[in-house]
Amino acid sequence: MSATGTPIPMISDASGPLSGVAEVPGDKSISHRALILGALSVGTTRIAGLLEGQDVLDTAEAMRAFGATVTRHGPGAWEVEGVGVGGFAEPDRVIDCGNSGTGVRLIMGAMATTPIAATFTGDASLNRRPMGRVTEPLALFGAHAYGRSGGRLPMTVIGALDPVPVRYTLTVPSAQVKSAVLLAGLNAPGETVVIEPEATRDHTERMLRGFGAEVTAEDTAEGRVITLRGQPELTPQAVTVPRDPSSAAFPVCAALIVPGSEITVPGVSRNPTRNGLFATLLEMGADLGFENPREEGGEPVADLRVRFTGALRGVETPPARAASMIDEFPVLAALAACAEGATVMRGVRELRVKESDRIDAMARGLEACGVRVEEAEDTLTVHGLGAGGVPGGATVESRLDHRIAMSFLVLGLAARAPIRVDDASPIATSFPDFEPLMQGLGAAIRREGA
Repeated sequence: MSATGTPIPMISDASGPLSGVAEVPGDKSISHRALILGALSVGTTRIAGLLEGQDVLDTAEAMRAFGATVTRHGPGAWEVEGVGVGGFAEPDRVIDCGNSGTGVRLIMGAMATTPIAATFTGDASLNRRPMGRVTEPLALFGAHAYGRSGGRLPMTVIGALDPVPVRYTLTVPSAQVKSAVLLAGLNAPGETVVIEPEATRDHTERMLRGFGAEVTAEDTAEGRVITLRGQPELTPQAVTVPRDPSSAAFPVCAALIVPGSEITVPGVSRNPTRNGLFATLLEMGADLGFENPREEGGEPVADLRVRFTGALRGVETPPARAASMIDEFPVLAALAACAEGATVMRGVRELRVKESDRIDAMARGLEACGVRVEEAEDTLTVHGLGAGGVPGGATVESRLDHRIAMSFLVLGLAARAPIRVDDASPIATSFPDFEPLMQGLGAAIRREGA
């Protein structure tokens, strides 16, 4: 797939059983962080299993613009020759982060306490997303940001001349904001403290420790208190990126709604802050098994076995679980359409400010496919029609959102009539091999006209 400006319509049809090994790509969150922390180290960081989707490639190019040497040696094999904490050079070009909210927010944090200026932009989707949630805490360090109305890209960030450490309580449960503040704290003296009332994915803390930073985390009455001691010399590492649970969600959910399916996803991340979808699927009656547990790159991983049971039931996901599965709600909504009874997803307000308004995008697409839904600002309810009960037969708008496109292509595999996605090109940002991987498992997914 390409992420060019040319739309790529795709169609999915009812499929026979899916089978085989789904070697999904490396974790996107960890891939971004490995490149950035490698660039902030002194010496050569070697990365295996890097996701080579467009989002991560844009972050690699950004690290080059800030002065790091970033080299690809083969599929997933990369090296980063870093410039050290505080060593970023002022880029001579605009930093284009494409579709990646993670990339732009983390990079802003990494440069915000170095006295340089950088201008950031992205595609039409990213330029609609709010950046104030990051630039406001970065201003506490002494950084300044100037962008479009509503705190949107394009935006110029001027790093702090004399940064000061901060103590900041997250106002939204966002690993991107937490990570931006911690990365900014690397070049500030003393201790930077982030308090998160609701725990979010902890890849940044884990990787910072791996690179030699002093980071502690403590659960208190305020929430989780994360403390970083600033101005370390980060030590380059050999990083093995585990497979992305957010990408694994698509073949996993497909196997759970296509009769007779059985697949394996090797080496998928089992980080407890990313475990919400798997916990929910088990509650719905899914047949999931985790085998050969081990650790790779400081992250717990296991081989995931998935079998179709045909007996999925609707459940309610609590707000406290939302942060651990925020990217998986679109495909959960697609799967819920094939379950018996209502699935109520609570605490999902953050979906409104992703690549698209994912609550609205899923609601409108499901309605077009004959599924009854209800939505509120912070809730999405899908009234399941049971196995084989989704009419389908609709054209769904992806809204420049890779997860919306993949979710409806998954749903089409179990619908009574084909589902067409108007533009699947954004899938390349996170899962460039989605099409051949799914076809290799037996999924009836094709480009229009093919």
